[in-house]
Amino acid sequence: MSGALAGVDVGGGGVRVLVRHGERTVGARDKDPIPRVRGGIDVPLLVPRIAALLQDTAHRSGASGFARVAIGLTGLPDLIDDPGELVRLLREKVLADEVLMAADALTTHTGALGGRAGVVVAAGTGSVALGTDLQDVWKRTDGWGFLLGDRGSGAWVGQQGLRCALRARDGAHGGSSGLLLRLEACFGDVDQLERQIYRGHGATSSLLASFAPEVAAVAHTGDPVARRIWWDAGTYLGETAVAAAVAGLAPRFSWGGGLFDVGALLYEPFRDEVRRHVPGACLLAPEGDSVTGALALAESGADLAHRPPYLYRHA
Repeated sequence: MSGALAGVDVGGGGVRVLVRHGERTVGARDKDPIPRVRGGIDVPLLVPRIAALLQDTAHRSGASGFARVAIGLTGLPDLIDDPGELVRLLREKVLADEVLMAADALTTHTGALGGRAGVVVAAGTGSVALGTDLQDVWKRTDGWGFLLGDRGSGAWVGQQGLRCALRARDGAHGGSSGLLLRLEACFGDVDQLERQIYRGHGATSSLLASFAPEVAAVAHTGDPVARRIWWDAGTYLGETAVAAAVAGLAPRFSWGGGLFDVGALLYEPFRDEVRRHVPGACLLAPEGDSVTGALALAESGADLAHRPPYLYRHA
């Protein structure tokens, strides 16, 4: 095969692409929510966005095509009926010899631990953990979506923040006037918030997650309600990670996803919960993220292709 190698990350925060051609590495991204239809991912609307970013990065790196493209996709396989449809539509727009599609849990794990065994929890709009020895053990926990799970995720944090803001408006116990001010600044008033949540045409999980940075800002002022939300989020993510740490797996833990950018607010309760259950746990700062993990899969040829639902190969 000849041509560039590309990693693609498709998540609640948009689409990111990283392309390596020779000595050059070029990246691009968009931040629009992932298009949805009937509860799943709208593949015909998503593919042109991926293709546009691949074409842009190929042009800037000097590549005419791709030897291999690896895509880390949120919700795979639950939110997409036919991975082959995405590959077929993408190949109509982009020249690629081979396309790999992986669950974002796998690309985040690969990026964070650099291809080593252990547990990685990913927390962005949603949350999921993967514990694996890369051979026989493959344990996924959570990733059930914001209605059924995703505890500690951006959508969860945002939802809790909005709930506490509305408690303040109602004068109920557990409310936060600081969060209410942020709600009004972001959404105008409660009526507009309700319309967007219950009548909006976009992804509700992304809308909820968009309030998570506001919860962090209020927490940094010392607001006890906001700080408690983040402590609970980190604790839940720790529980999710520990549940993926099956017996016999190296007690190596890392993390990924934009939610951890808030730093100690989330990391400290996450760390404490992991160590409470696994006293000998080794917590390692991530070596890379989900898009670098996708690029690593493209570079390696992904020998894990026979292990669904984590990775699919299309040549």
